[in-house]
Amino acid sequence: MIQFVTNYLGTIIIALVICAVVVAILCSMRKKRKAGKSTTCDCTSCAGCPSAGICHKD
Repeated sequence: MIQFVTNYLGTIIIALVICAVVVAILCSMRKKRKAGKSTTCDCTSCAGCPSAGICHKD
């Protein structure tokens, strides 16, 4: 088991970093959704956006 970990230590570290980034993105999206904001748009340029009705319900 120790031999396996030492052989693949670089791969294991990179996989953990990628997983941490994915979890951070998902947490950010969940936080935005709970706040009522759009998770796919930063609402800086809504002109011509087909999802403007979903973002801005007013």
